[in-house]
Amino acid sequence: MQAAPKALRLHIGLFGRRNVGKSSLLNALTRQQVSIVSEVAGTTTDPVEKPMELLPVGPVLFVDTAGIDDEGALGELRMQRTRAVLDRVDLGVVVTEAGAWGAFEDGLLLELTRRKVPVVVAVNKIDARPLEEKERAQLQASCGALVALSALTGEGVGDLREALLRLAPADHFDSRRIVADLVPPGEVAVLVVPIDKEAPKGRLILPQVMAIRDLLDSESLALVTQDRELARALGSLAKPPALVVTDSQAFLKVAADVPPGVPMTSFSILMARFQGDLAEQVKGTFAIERLTDGDGVLIAETCTHHPIGDDIGRVKIPRWLAQYTGVSLRFTHVQGRDFPSDLSPFRLVVHCGNCTGNRREMLSRIHRCREAGVPITNYGLTIAYSLGIFERALEPFPSALEACRAARA
Repeated sequence: MQAAPKALRLHIGLFGRRNVGKSSLLNALTRQQVSIVSEVAGTTTDPVEKPMELLPVGPVLFVDTAGIDDEGALGELRMQRTRAVLDRVDLGVVVTEAGAWGAFEDGLLLELTRRKVPVVVAVNKIDARPLEEKERAQLQASCGALVALSALTGEGVGDLREALLRLAPADHFDSRRIVADLVPPGEVAVLVVPIDKEAPKGRLILPQVMAIRDLLDSESLALVTQDRELARALGSLAKPPALVVTDSQAFLKVAADVPPGVPMTSFSILMARFQGDLAEQVKGTFAIERLTDGDGVLIAETCTHHPIGDDIGRVKIPRWLAQYTGVSLRFTHVQGRDFPSDLSPFRLVVHCGNCTGNRREMLSRIHRCREAGVPITNYGLTIAYSLGIFERALEPFPSALEACRAARA
């Protein structure tokens, strides 16, 4: 992998009415023809993503959205997809024109500020109509960060970049570690990576790559092995490793091979901590005990991989849950951005590690579940619970283990 994963990029969303020049602005910011530009309103129908380096912030992901002032069935679909972007952006740009600010833009500003997302208002097309001082003062009072620009001529685009740099969360790239905070420098983490028919040919999956890089950055040691070679790998070490991390599907074999006292968890549980709220998802796991015949279970993945015959979300987790609960459950599967707005049909949400999404989107989904009164858990947590090794998989995380024991009590 040569590019930073989406999960580690600062997400910047462009929002506004149709034909205010969002796509032209994205092209100007990235200096590339990323989005199709047309005089016809509503040319952009789906969010368009463009990763780039925005120095000195670092890796960012610009998301150009469809205009959300449209009507009719197609307009509603565009609006739904654009609203989904609101839940995952770390920084928002509301694009408008001089003299066009109204209740619609006020609503956009409210949606972003309600989510505590920093916002820049970009008044585009000043080459056609300059921004008057009175209007500038009014907008400045209501939105704070304001830039007047022309995506066509490039005037003011540099000012927008500077505004984005000022508003970018200072600690976005600094405060979170995937695994390195659990493995002191110089100590060993054993990473168990089964190579089976679900493993992508010629490469590792994203959480494995992210964990290896995180350990390298902290000057810790990573020993990567398959599950069938784990016992030999552990025997080759002069002292026990600081941590063993496994693919959740190999939990039982790994738990049998790892001696008591050696901390053990899974990549999926690490991602639950890195991307969301591990304690909340730990508590949500206990809803498995309350499932009864006919209850609906939503299984959600943010990636859009093509399922195989023994797919973890469509086959293995339903099988393990059915075996553990002994009841007949109704499973619904969603992928990508298709997280349902109505969660009332479900008694439990089981979410993947969200390695292809970002933390804000995962926290938004957890919040929506909490608001709907539907418990949410995670692939690795569900598997560990169903296999009877839940507390052992949580030993590396004292606060999550405390939440587990409190919920159990």
